[in-house]
Amino acid sequence: GTHPWIGRARPSRYFNHAMPRVLGLIPAKGVSNRLPGKNIRLLGGKPLIAWAADTARECGVIDDVVLSSEDPQVRGVAREWGIETLDRPPELGRDPAGVVHVALDAIVQLRQQGREYDRLAILLPTCPLRTADDIRAAYRQFDEVEARFLLSVVAYAHTPFAALRLADGIATPYFPEWFDKKSQELPPAYRPNGAIHVLDILAFEAARSYVIQPLYAYVMPWDRSIDIDTEADWKLAEAILAQREQQRAEQ
Repeated sequence: GTHPWIGRARPSRYFNHAMPRVLGLIPAKGVSNRLPGKNIRLLGGKPLIAWAADTARECGVIDDVVLSSEDPQVRGVAREWGIETLDRPPELGRDPAGVVHVALDAIVQLRQQGREYDRLAILLPTCPLRTADDIRAAYRQFDEVEARFLLSVVAYAHTPFAALRLADGIATPYFPEWFDKKSQELPPAYRPNGAIHVLDILAFEAARSYVIQPLYAYVMPWDRSIDIDTEADWKLAEAILAQREQQRAEQ
């Protein structure tokens, strides 16, 4: 069935202009429990935050790119790479605060400067292998289906339907009905990869969440979905980048 937004005439104007204004937001906390300073660590000669900013600028669908951090060092590095920054209250740097609160705070801060946006693209710096094409394609999909909420996903490498619960050394399946099936018989399953969220700002501010149904998904391959959380992830990202460079050189 259709959902309430499909088929409804689009608003003829966004604030004072014919085209929606799109904010690209890079949330970059200073504290990282597993990989200290990872957001400003150099990957292929460029900090993670600059990978996010460069693809955001290159994609052609984002009007302004802004980084939000509670950490003066992160903001300093961002400015060195030509990225506009917003300070944020220190409590928004701690984990349970999460990206939702950081994004809502950024929207309010920019509004206080007289800057209104219609749509928000959130780009986590920990997914540096997303491309400008990914952002463009995700945004185009958001636009075409008249979505309010879209996130990027990747297929599970190992099916979640084989998951086991352990208690007192005994393993019991979470999904008994799928447990002894062959992997090709299992339904395809996807997980969020953190690379791209595209949101309608009015709907986001009303819901104060970015996982509201209908939640549209933009599917990305595993090699552009690497989410850097550990040293092993870092090494994998370096290897994929090196391979990309090699392919470019051979073309």
